[in-house]
Amino acid sequence: MRTLLKVVSISRTSVRSFTPAQGAKGFSVLECRLGYTQKAVGIWAVVLSRHCSTSVEGRTEPSMLRHLTSKITATGPITVAEYMREVLTNPVSGYYVKNDMLGADGDFITSPEISQIFGELVGVWCVSEWMAAGKPKALQLVELGPGRGSLTSDILRVFRQLQSALNGAAVSVHLVEVSPKLSQVQAKCLTGEHTQVCVSDEEVVYRTGTSHTGLPIAWYRRIEDVPKGFSIFLAHEFFDALPIHKFQRTEKGWREVMVDIDPEEPEKLRFVVFPAPTLASTTLIQADEKREHVEVCPEGGVIVQKLANRIVEDGGAALITDYGHDGTKMDTFRGFRGHKLHDVLLAPGTADLTADVDFSYLRRIAGDDVVCLGPITQRTFLKNMGIDTRLQVLLRNCHDASTRAQLIQSYDMLTNPEKMGQRFQFFSLLSRSRLAEPQEEGEGLKRRKKGRAPLPVAGFSELGLQ
Repeated sequence: MRTLLKVVSISRTSVRSFTPAQGAKGFSVLECRLGYTQKAVGIWAVVLSRHCSTSVEGRTEPSMLRHLTSKITATGPITVAEYMREVLTNPVSGYYVKNDMLGADGDFITSPEISQIFGELVGVWCVSEWMAAGKPKALQLVELGPGRGSLTSDILRVFRQLQSALNGAAVSVHLVEVSPKLSQVQAKCLTGEHTQVCVSDEEVVYRTGTSHTGLPIAWYRRIEDVPKGFSIFLAHEFFDALPIHKFQRTEKGWREVMVDIDPEEPEKLRFVVFPAPTLASTTLIQADEKREHVEVCPEGGVIVQKLANRIVEDGGAALITDYGHDGTKMDTFRGFRGHKLHDVLLAPGTADLTADVDFSYLRRIAGDDVVCLGPITQRTFLKNMGIDTRLQVLLRNCHDASTRAQLIQSYDMLTNPEKMGQRFQFFSLLSRSRLAEPQEEGEGLKRRKKGRAPLPVAGFSELGLQ
């Protein structure tokens, strides 16, 4: 997490008069995106600070900074959402478009890279939900922002091992990925580079291939391009990178935090508070909001609404895993570069930008047509899914001391409350029919088949039901 920089006041003679953005109180930061094998475990370190420093060294990316300053000069300060969108996904110089930022040599590492157990347990969850839905003839595994493809790879290995349980279902893989660079990495991981690239921009599928286990895989840029049908949607560290709007409570009401050029240093950017209400500040804040600083991700709301609609129409489930909170945190916007915290306004385009996911917002936007479970901690979910038993099986079959040590370290990284166990949250969307109790005739509700009481949802306790 990162504390907003206190910016220098703009001169009264400035064309645009804005109030400097005031940051929330400083708080400790635990860097969790680390781990994975001896190299990554060696890199992993806990970062604790009361105020995040802006002294991170690194060359400014001229093209992105020049692009942003030109935009601001022409139109005025931009929203934090627009800043994130440009920095991360600009088609020419966006961070996600041109970089392979994952792994020990990148800027962060995710849970699937830390241990195969993580992906295996998510794979078991997918099969469990497919079975609980009545074993549809077709199963679409859809991952949003698949990273290096490690999670999908581990899940497909589980599918292969559980072929008898899948009972001949037509399984297909659908990856939603905006980064051409990462799609190449995913293809190498999942297909051994045996893919075909669609050159026409009119095609909704821009890459196709066959997995090592013989399943068809397709790549898309948008969720709506994924074919209709029963689907299990996965979003692991996806929502935290979607653009957010930031708002500050003032004496005159809610005002939006913007990104502007520092008048004293034209080569630097700074945060300012817009003096008048914006469309976002008047529509995205809840009337009963108690916090002083709020981050809202409307793009995340749109996506979760699309997931909810798909689940209602075609069946299936969604499992969202991310840094997050349940409507309690304030300033969480931060950057990561080389496994260290990085000033979000310094050298734009060279670091990952992220903000904690507000699961209370996702639940509200998902609506009443689906059931939301969670958020619950990663530790709780993995424990419920049997990570302890799986670890013991792996240790029992492993006789190499170094490998055993890595397994234990990875388990600790994933489940330790001081590491990733508490910081990461699991959140799920399910069809209401999935948890509907059997109804008696005459109650005005569709009667379920005799004996078809709802199965418990793997990984989630009753306390996670909202």
